[in-house]
Amino acid sequence: MSFRYIDIIKGLINKIESTQIKVMEEVAQLCAKTIKSGNIIYFFGTGHSHMICEEPFYRAGGLVPIYPILEPSLMLHDGAYKSTLVERVEGLSKILLEQSGAAKDDIIFVISNSGRNNATVEMALEAKNKGLKVVAITSLFHSKSVASRHTSRKKLYEVADYVIDNCGIVGDAAVVHENFEQKTGPTSTVADVLIINSIISRAVEIMLDRGLKPPVFMSSNTDEGDEFNKKVLEKYKSRIKLL
Repeated sequence: MSFRYIDIIKGLINKIESTQIKVMEEVAQLCAKTIKSGNIIYFFGTGHSHMICEEPFYRAGGLVPIYPILEPSLMLHDGAYKSTLVERVEGLSKILLEQSGAAKDDIIFVISNSGRNNATVEMALEAKNKGLKVVAITSLFHSKSVASRHTSRKKLYEVADYVIDNCGIVGDAAVVHENFEQKTGPTSTVADVLIINSIISRAVEIMLDRGLKPPVFMSSNTDEGDEFNKKVLEKYKSRIKLL
């Protein structure tokens, strides 16, 4: 019996830890500063990357001031192939960012393995124009192997203020099978969630070290969870429409 995917993920985690900790620390410091100032942390991704945006939102053990920009036409449940086409359309991300209420001194994480499509590049450019700090989570190996589809000819990593490499390979899937052309076992979801939760936990640690009380959700499936969460939600409900 062989579960090679597990070994690949173990190696990937070690690589992320050995190569990305410096920039992850910088981003964690930025997140702590942003929350202290009363600002919001936004997340945006298309296709499977939208799952990374949902992971930290309204989450037990997650920060309260998290706003995922979730557009159904860019997600799989509203038509999988359609989402592939829509993420190549220019103009949509500008509308989504405007609708979200994102403002100067907020942060946005833009997640895209290839970093080449219009929606993600445009979101990063528009966010920078509004004065947000842009954090990209991408596969540099994949992104550098393809051309941008955006009219600027830029890719996500070339636009962002901070770039975190998820250390994935071209095409994402990493398990090679004998006498079979296709690979299986995409790594980006595991890697991206690891990166996000590591940054959030570190940001909380930074705030605690500075004598601050971080706004963190408690599980609603504990007896005290509902009452606790009602209190922490009050400060942010007016800005985070999804709450």
